[in-house]
Amino acid sequence: MALIADAGHNLGDALGLLIAWGAYNLARWEPTDRYTYGFRSASILAALANAAILLIATGAIVLEAVRRFAEPLPVAAPTVMVVAAIAIAVNLISAWLLRGGERDLNIRGAFVHLLADAAVSLGVVAAGGVILLSGWYWVDPVVSLLISGVIVWGTWDLLRNAVNLSLQAVPRGIEPTNVRDYLQTLPGVSSVHDLHVWAMSTTETALTCHLVMPRGAPGDEFLNQVCTELNLRFRIAHPTIQVETGNEACPLEPAHVV
Repeated sequence: MALIADAGHNLGDALGLLIAWGAYNLARWEPTDRYTYGFRSASILAALANAAILLIATGAIVLEAVRRFAEPLPVAAPTVMVVAAIAIAVNLISAWLLRGGERDLNIRGAFVHLLADAAVSLGVVAAGGVILLSGWYWVDPVVSLLISGVIVWGTWDLLRNAVNLSLQAVPRGIEPTNVRDYLQTLPGVSSVHDLHVWAMSTTETALTCHLVMPRGAPGDEFLNQVCTELNLRFRIAHPTIQVETGNEACPLEPAHVV
């Protein structure tokens, strides 16, 4: 059962890598009249699907492990140890191939899962050794439950991040207050409203806002400088800024603004 749990985790990672590959290629498609931002958000959906697959597989493993406590079955310990050792090597090689891409939530999810798999497979090898030496078959479901805990622990953060991004929350690492403070301190800006920051993908962040500048629009050079600073300070690479010359609220302002 411990080996099945490990295999289920590996299968989840394989599907996750396949989904990540598909999302990566989909994100490179050109924008269309209907999808004006392109398909960058596919990477967010891929991370969400990856986490969901792992959690569903974990639930099935837990149910079977609990059943094995009541009906313990013989375990082929040598086979378990050999297969798990092979899995350790495969996972470490795969994680090495993904090194350096941790800034992408989608790739980071796959990278973390591969490292977790290698650690879990090591635990399976140890469990097989205990069963081989002692004949304690109950070790098998116990290790399966421990593996399930590791999977949930490693997946929860990915799931939470993916859900937040899919709901257009401000990406982790960006404080909206700091962004607002920066914009409000710009020369000629009296106030900032209708500020929104959201993720276009797992690696790209967008911003829209209204800058109230009573002295009038400062020109393209000013806007280019603001866009550059937003990218350097907050990694916001797709800002859209509307300049207003009056002190009154924009008449097109929606009922609910931030």
